[in-house]
Amino acid sequence: MDPILEALRLITSGDLYVWNVIVRSLRISGLALGLAVLIGLPIGVAVGLSRFRLRTPLVALINAGLAFPPVVVGLAVFLLLSRSGPLGDLSLLYTPWAMVGAQAVIAGPYIAAVSLAAVEGIPMDIALQARALGAGRWQTILLQLREVRTSLVAAVAAGFGAIISEVGAVMIVGGNILGETRVMTTAIVLETRRGNFEIAIAMGVVLMLIAIYVNVVLLLLGRRSIRRPLTA
Repeated sequence: MDPILEALRLITSGDLYVWNVIVRSLRISGLALGLAVLIGLPIGVAVGLSRFRLRTPLVALINAGLAFPPVVVGLAVFLLLSRSGPLGDLSLLYTPWAMVGAQAVIAGPYIAAVSLAAVEGIPMDIALQARALGAGRWQTILLQLREVRTSLVAAVAAGFGAIISEVGAVMIVGGNILGETRVMTTAIVLETRRGNFEIAIAMGVVLMLIAIYVNVVLLLLGRRSIRRPLTA
């Protein structure tokens, strides 16, 4: 049978192995994304809205995080969680939680950098007008964030895209263990080496569909923001 047709059959028939890996991938990446958003988004917004002496070096450091090789991030997390590392007593290495941590470290800089750039582009007159109308500090901040809400969604989407397709870091800290830490990217590598191209293609198709879905949702949110302009 054609590998592509067999891959589609595996997806549509609910093959247990394929769908277990898919669900595990989404669960791990979803938890990592949530953690990265909780850390990266407030940092990006706070630095973007603030002005202080060490701001320029901090912005440079955040942007430098975009260039961190994921495999190096995986190595750093591995050293932290190994038996001789400072967090070795937690016994998290080769577990889904180690993968969540590594992916959160990878996604955090993307979310922080994109949200920072978005907030920096907010016109100053928005805050001035809000304060002139009697808005408090937090009301002014919320108004500014509403102005760039589509860009903030893009920041989250960028973070998700960085981790859902990552393979090096998760393989280092997760070990690609069947039924425990095997995710779509590591399964693609393994099944391709084994010659099980139909399984690898099935995983690849699902990854592409996820990427398309995220971009379509982002596009729809952007159009909605354009059609519904903000009012004071």
